[in-house]
Order: sequence, then C-alpha cells, then structure tokens
Amino acid sequence: MDKIPVFFLPAEEKESPDIVREKILHIYRRIGLNETVAKEDFVAVKIHFGERGNKGHIKPSWTRDLIDEVRTRTERIFLTDTNTLYTGPRSNAVEHIRLAWKHGFTPEAVGVPVIIADGLLGRDKTAPASADSPMTSRIAPGIRDADVLICLSHITGHVQTGVGGAIKNLGMGCASRAGKLDQHSVVHPRINPKLCRNCSLCIDFCPEQAIVQAEGHVVIDGKRCIGCGECLAVCKRGAVKISWHGDARRVQEKMAEYARLVHKNFAGRAAFINVLIRITKDCDCMSKDQPRIVDDIGILGSRDPVAVDKASVDLILRSAGSDVFRAGYDIDWEIQLRRGEELGLGRRDYELVSVD
Repeated sequence: MDKIPVFFLPAEEKESPDIVREKILHIYRRIGLNETVAKEDFVAVKIHFGERGNKGHIKPSWTRDLIDEVRTRTERIFLTDTNTLYTGPRSNAVEHIRLAWKHGFTPEAVGVPVIIADGLLGRDKTAPASADSPMTSRIAPGIRDADVLICLSHITGHVQTGVGGAIKNLGMGCASRAGKLDQHSVVHPRINPKLCRNCSLCIDFCPEQAIVQAEGHVVIDGKRCIGCGECLAVCKRGAVKISWHGDARRVQEKMAEYARLVHKNFAGRAAFINVLIRITKDCDCMSKDQPRIVDDIGILGSRDPVAVDKASVDLILRSAGSDVFRAGYDIDWEIQLRRGEELGLGRRDYELVSVD
C-alpha cells in the first residue's frame, strides 16, 4: 500500500505575513482539493479564532490567499468555529464573532463571513443520519451542511489529549455543545449552588426532567441525565459545571470517533493544513501569550488528518530532540492516531513531500 503524501514547506512567524500566506496557498494547491470545488458548493474553513488574550492562534492575514483561491471556484466560503463548553467570550455566537473580529477576522480583512456553526448558544445540532449513528446529531449543522471542508489547524499541546491538531479540530471543533460534553466528560454535569440563582431556566430546557428544585438552587439527577448539554447552554450564570479531568484515553478515542463522522460526511472533499508556528504547551483556548516549546517548523497539508498529525508531531519531536508534549502533560497522545487509524479516519504511514 502506498504511503499517504503529506506536503511540507518550512515557515516561521518572523517571516512577513505575505510569505506565510503564500506558503499556505502552495500547500493547499498541492493537496489538490480546489479542483473539486463547484460554483454552488458551500466551503467551510474550520479554524480556531483564539481565546481572548491568546497570541498563538493562526493569524487572519495568513488565510487570505487560500480564501481567494477558493473564491475562484465559489463565493460560498466562510470561516467557522463552534462555541465552547466553558463560559467566556467564545461560549455564544455574538461574543464569539466579536472576538474573531477583534483578532482581525473581519469581512474586510479576510473577504468572507464568520459563521458560528452550532448557533447562538451551541445548542444547534443536526438530526441523526442513521439509527446506528446517534452521535451525528451532535455535529454542528453549519459544518455538516457544507459541501467542502478545509481544516486549518494550529498544532499545540493539550491538557486532555496531549496534542491538538487536525483530529482535534475535526472531532472536537466540529461538534455541538452536546458533542463536546460527550467527548470531554465521564460524568454528568453538576450544579454549583453558590452560582445558581434558581431561575429554573435549565429545568424548562431539560428534555429528560433530570433537573429538580432543591433548597435555594437546582440539582441534576445523574440517573436521568443523558448528557445533552442543554443546561450548559442556557445557564447565564455559569452555574452548570462538568469535570474536565476525564480519562485521556476515553477523550481521545471519542474525539477520533467524532472526527471520523465529520470526515465521512465530506466523502473525500476535505483538506487538512497544520501550522507548526509558535507551538505551545497549551491550546489556543488559553487566555495568554504562551512561550514556544520548540522552534517554528512550517506548514503541512494532506487529505488525511491522521497522516498530517503524525507527520506534524514527528517533525516537532525531531526538532526538539525529545517528546515535548509528554513533558508538558504525561499523556499518551498517540491514542488519537491509533484510534483514528482503526476507524478508517486515515493512516499513520505517510511520506513527507517537500514543496518547491
């Protein structure tokens, strides 16, 4: 069996934005996806706009040439992400879009709109595609309804998965709030009574009547809770909490399963570009300017999310001379790659192809 081609160009943050965006364009062209795009197609460019105060996220200026290339085929292209489980400026579409604008992702700068794919509060989700795939109901419809997907991912470490790349951007990043909850937590949500104002809004939205009144606050009945995330979405006080200390194996395996569902939806009409610039211990959800854990490396791209993540990590570890991801968090980050390969999401057997 032939190895999966992963295209590579060296790049550094100190280079001018024009040079970096040209390199991303060259990688995209080598992937060969644009030739499949038709005039009536909707093209979703999945990206992370960066948490407030974060400096490591992909820069809007780097995306412009890729966007313009797609626009030679269709005007129906948009930048997209989904809302977060945790409370903050990325937990609802209004503040999320405003934050994207603040970070430079304005229509004037990038030439396309920003669409938050799971709706105002992250509650939007699609109907199941089949009875044996209930998780498909938890994929953000703004992504699932697109015809073509381009995942533009910033490679970083991650507190729960060890590494965050194309698989995480595809699986976790394309899920609705309920899908994220399904992947993140091994326990049901709980109520912080100090924050609960007893407004009963969560009771009204709970589809299983799992939330009941207690003394001055509400509580969640774990036996009835199905983990849909509705209470997380509608609580305006941040009183609904989940455990972020789930088993790393389960989180990664569920993430790969969701990634497979999203990838399958596009039937080969998806591309994955990984940016190995300002690689940090934590992901772009951190509200701070983090130091690099390794020197800048470059841009990688492929049709295969497993291969591009494996090639990315191999280059990083080779450059660092050690496993900087395991040094940050003692997590077996290869679980997501192995599970992705088992599911048919992609293959780890790749060939690195340098682009002229």
